Amino acid sequence: MILRSVLFDLDGTLVDSLEDLTDAVNHVRQQFILPPLATSAVSMLIGKGALNLLQRALPTCSSTEIERALQLFLDYNAAHIVDKSRLYPGVREMLEVLQNRGVRLAVVSNKSESLSRLILKSLGIHDCFESISGGDTFPESKPSPLPLLRVIEQQGVAPQECLMVGDSINDIQAGNLAGMATVGCSWGYGSSEELNHSVFIADSCDDLLRTIMELEMAS
Repeated sequence: MILRSVLFDLDGTLVDSLEDLTDAVNHVRQQFILPPLATSAVSMLIGKGALNLLQRALPTCSSTEIERALQLFLDYNAAHIVDKSRLYPGVREMLEVLQNRGVRLAVVSNKSESLSRLILKSLGIHDCFESISGGDTFPESKPSPLPLLRVIEQQGVAPQECLMVGDSINDIQAGNLAGMATVGCSWGYGSSEELNHSVFIADSCDDLLRTIMELEMAS
């Protein structure tokens, strides 16, 4: 495989942001006089963007209340974007290796583009990526393949030259539908059943790099 581009999910793939997301969800629930959710419960709600997250975290709220909740969530999340969020072990080093090999890098997240950029800047890896898109960048978001296809169209590369890396079924399904090879990250928030739909599974960033190099050698 001639690998020219690697597309990464963000939350649960590059960044462990679960505690900050949990705090943001519980900040909103507190405003609606609801008890807090455990981190494990919030992890099961993540993956399809903030609106979907809040609809699931506030199942009895009206659409008007959800609109208010979304603004509360976004404001809180922006103000506390890296209170507890950290890069997963080996992420920075992995990105440097890929850059040095001439691989083009992009982030395709379902988090809003502005918050995606903010967290990447705050953690010092924003400039590693040629392209950063969020759930509101394109008309559709993952698991639709459209965001992935738009990104690689801008890069001028073909799907068979790309790899989609993520931790959830949304990432894997989007990559598969886009005609890309897919890698499921076992360290993220998705279940093992979700990752079974990926072509490859990586247990660490070193494992991911090995997979990439094996793919390149097989070409």
